[in-house]
Amino acid sequence: MKPGRKSTLVRAALVLGAALLLAAGLAGYQLAPLLLEPNAYADVASIERESEYQNADLLRAAWSSPVAARFASVPYEFQHNQSVCGPTSVADVLHSLGEPLSQEQVLANSPYRTWFGYLLGGLTLDQEAELMKSRTGRRVEILRDLTLDQFRARMREVNDPARRYVVNFHRGPLFGRGHGHFSPLVAYLPDRDLVLVGDVNAAYRPFLVPTDRLWQAADTVDSATGRKRGLIEVAAP
Repeated sequence: MKPGRKSTLVRAALVLGAALLLAAGLAGYQLAPLLLEPNAYADVASIERESEYQNADLLRAAWSSPVAARFASVPYEFQHNQSVCGPTSVADVLHSLGEPLSQEQVLANSPYRTWFGYLLGGLTLDQEAELMKSRTGRRVEILRDLTLDQFRARMREVNDPARRYVVNFHRGPLFGRGHGHFSPLVAYLPDRDLVLVGDVNAAYRPFLVPTDRLWQAADTVDSATGRKRGLIEVAAP
């Protein structure tokens, strides 16, 4: 092999190795809080044990509601890694509105950049609302510090085709594990007071949860901002 070609291959191998190390470092940066943060919800009974959690008959009823049917009629995206639940939720709302942007396209030319696919630190509720507003061009409202009654009143609007909702919640009060997360709300079953959360994490997938449990999960404090999580309402027309 000629010396010049050998040195080129060595440089290419070094660049590739550095890129792989950087990618691994970024993944570690994202995973470290998940591994090191104490679990304050270890004693919580997971909603996975509840009979309605992913009950086939109840899910069928929920997916037949007007807004859920719109989510179901288009491809539903699941997040590519745990840092991009926010952009993925925006993408799924857009899909339900007839605008087929992917989670990558949602972030394109935005202030929020990824490194090797990872969105360092994820998004806060306010950042998610800004991204939603810029990508949908619609009225977007942040709803935090809601009482349970106020939260339940909003859940009654989830089936309204003129609205879309995204919830920012902590998994802990629901599952006894996990961290902050975004997902669209796609249906509400008023006779059972159950909300269908269109979880964008493929390991969980859409699930049904009692309104009061979801409220507890959304009424948690985001350590990144010191403020409560909550809801984002999007005017659909």
